[in-house]
Amino acid sequence: MQSDRPLAGIALMLLFCLLAPLADSMAKLIGAQIALLSLVTLRFAAQAVILLPVVWTTGRSLRLPPRAWRLSLLRTLLHIAGIALMFLALRHLPLAEAIAIAYVMPFILLLLGRLFLDEEVGTRRLGACVVGFAGTLMVVQPSFANVGAPALLPLGVAVIFALFMLVTRQLSQMADPIELQAVSGLIALALLLPAVALLSAIDGAPALPALSQTRLWGLLAALGALGTLSHLVMTWALRFAPSATLAPVQYLEIPFATLIGLAVFGDFPNGLALGGIAVTMGAGLYIVLRERALSKAR
Repeated sequence: MQSDRPLAGIALMLLFCLLAPLADSMAKLIGAQIALLSLVTLRFAAQAVILLPVVWTTGRSLRLPPRAWRLSLLRTLLHIAGIALMFLALRHLPLAEAIAIAYVMPFILLLLGRLFLDEEVGTRRLGACVVGFAGTLMVVQPSFANVGAPALLPLGVAVIFALFMLVTRQLSQMADPIELQAVSGLIALALLLPAVALLSAIDGAPALPALSQTRLWGLLAALGALGTLSHLVMTWALRFAPSATLAPVQYLEIPFATLIGLAVFGDFPNGLALGGIAVTMGAGLYIVLRERALSKAR
């Protein structure tokens, strides 16, 4: 197994924190214009179209070990479910609040990493994630008051992506991230295309938007490119550092999402939600500084 490089993993995860909310903003802009299943399918189609030529032109291979294929299937199922729930949540919630609520994930991930991967989880990191979890609850309350049950959708995203990151951590040691993402795109298309075709036949509605809708296709292309790149970066990050180290760093996605939500949609969290976001950001920043100190000591 490749030796860990925590600071490299943290740097890559920070890039993910910028790219992921940009992709989510594209999904929110598109949300009401295309069926959810078609949107998820096009997201993975873009991933396959972008990465398969890279695999072929760089001499990489899609021939993964049998265990890696089994884990890739599980990872892709989790990825499909997580993206679908997040896209659905974004139809009801502001961008920053949807992402902030999903940040119960690092707390779940720390526990799962300790229980199933025997990863080291110090009391300071655990304490910081407990504080971050409390901040997440502060964000849930006003969102639930405004939209009701859909405010809980990001909690489902959190559980799914915690499992997704654990599986990714295992897979990232078995194959190149580009190969893994290309395989994931192919598996997703094999699962999703028949479902889209069946639903389209039942409903009698077109599965894809008309070619004349150039703006919509442009947003779809941006969603596919940003989504593919963000998860590719995350896979690389998990190759360099344990999930317990990287999970709290992802809290920094929240301020990026807040700024993007304000710039694109004019949304800004209310007082309680903003306080919760500040708490989760503080917890994440503490973990980054703590990891830097430990790395220097080593």
